[in-house]
Amino acid sequence: MTASTANDQRFREFKMPDVGEGLTEAEILKWYVNVGDTVSDGQVVCEVETAKAAVELPIPFDGVVHELRFGEGTTVDVGQVIISVDTDPGAGPAPAAVAERAAEVPSAAEPEPEPSGRQAVLVGYGAAPSSTKRRARKAQPGVPVQPVSAAIQGELNGHAAVVAPAPAPAVQEAVSGARPLAKPPVRKLAKDLGIDLATVVPTGTDGVVTREDVRAAVDALQASAQAVTATGAVAEAAPVTVAAGDSAHASRETRIPVKGVRKATAQAMVASAFTAPHVTEFVTVDVTRTMKLVQKLKEDPEMAGLRVNPLLLVAKALLVAIKRNPDVNASWDEANQEIVRKDYVNLGIAAATPRGLIVPNIKDAGLKTLPELSAALSELVSTAREGRTSPADMSGGTVTITNVGVFGIDTGTPILNPGESAILAFGAVKLQPWVHKGKVKPRHVTTLALSFDHRLVDGELGSKVLADIAAVLENPQRLITWG
Repeated sequence: MTASTANDQRFREFKMPDVGEGLTEAEILKWYVNVGDTVSDGQVVCEVETAKAAVELPIPFDGVVHELRFGEGTTVDVGQVIISVDTDPGAGPAPAAVAERAAEVPSAAEPEPEPSGRQAVLVGYGAAPSSTKRRARKAQPGVPVQPVSAAIQGELNGHAAVVAPAPAPAVQEAVSGARPLAKPPVRKLAKDLGIDLATVVPTGTDGVVTREDVRAAVDALQASAQAVTATGAVAEAAPVTVAAGDSAHASRETRIPVKGVRKATAQAMVASAFTAPHVTEFVTVDVTRTMKLVQKLKEDPEMAGLRVNPLLLVAKALLVAIKRNPDVNASWDEANQEIVRKDYVNLGIAAATPRGLIVPNIKDAGLKTLPELSAALSELVSTAREGRTSPADMSGGTVTITNVGVFGIDTGTPILNPGESAILAFGAVKLQPWVHKGKVKPRHVTTLALSFDHRLVDGELGSKVLADIAAVLENPQRLITWG
């Protein structure tokens, strides 16, 4: 057995797994272990966030943590090594090559510094600027660094960013050839202000860049931009790292990296809006009887311990409408040019969480009784709020409900969840004057909006579904006669 083979067997590497449905990357949210900690097979070592959910990852072998390849907040491609474990720590110190490699990678407490020649990553259109998908490479001489702010502005405008002149050459010479040293908060400040740390003159101990150094660099850039404007000339030898238009308001702006759930939501909504031809219909309905039924159900022994609210009956009304109009529960198969009708209903509920909007769904919701549906809704909401929703819980949805009424909103024009045929917006229930039995009386009224994919749901079908939902909510006795 060669020394290399022995080392490979001793130092086991754990790669970022695909935690659900072909996901290509995940962000390391938190490390639960440090270098030198003893771990056992099945022990959770870190929490990662994918485009769908936060997931805890267990290590599949015993040993002592030798390396943490990436720091917290880093986005890592599936298949990349994230941790190395010494499975035989009693065999002596690590070989020189392995120890040298371990020294090069960042720990959980110290994110990997950015090299001066690293190209900026577009915020909102890929990995976050702080995400390091592979180990740093040395900057290539003569390769210009595109500033973060300029790259962002160019992407938003639909064209490449124009790089304005840089600070004085003296500043660049002062730090030339050295990797800038700065604490993570200072790096974030520099990123937010569009400052390349390689161009900042450090004044901190041991050449560390401080907050004051970054702000001084901003002031210098603003002064330089003003001078260029005043003279009407641009000096060729002094490229600016921040576009002049950006620097004026940079100190009053906060740039939030778009990643994880929010990134996936943005991509899905854009894809849905420009793929499925949306049609939205509206209806305003008297739900006074439904509100009375909600109160009665809260007192029903069969519903004891269960959460009863208007959303529960709206969900049941939608399921009844789908049962009466099964063609609405379908999807569009572009590859085969077919409409796929589903004989099951996986009911999605749009949920706002700290990580962004997610749409977990209740599997086979149409087969559940009212108490079972209530229990499933409660579990779905609590799991989403705690950030424990699994990718499987968000896969395979057929129709969705979004409850905008909890925000006091009357209704909206919701965008379809990709792959689904319809989404129902449930607006706020308000006491309003309403003609009831020939007299104007205060009644509980709400507005419903149904968006559907016009490729597979025509106007007649969509109208029938919405009318049936409204009819059930106006007279919930139809839950019995129609259900």
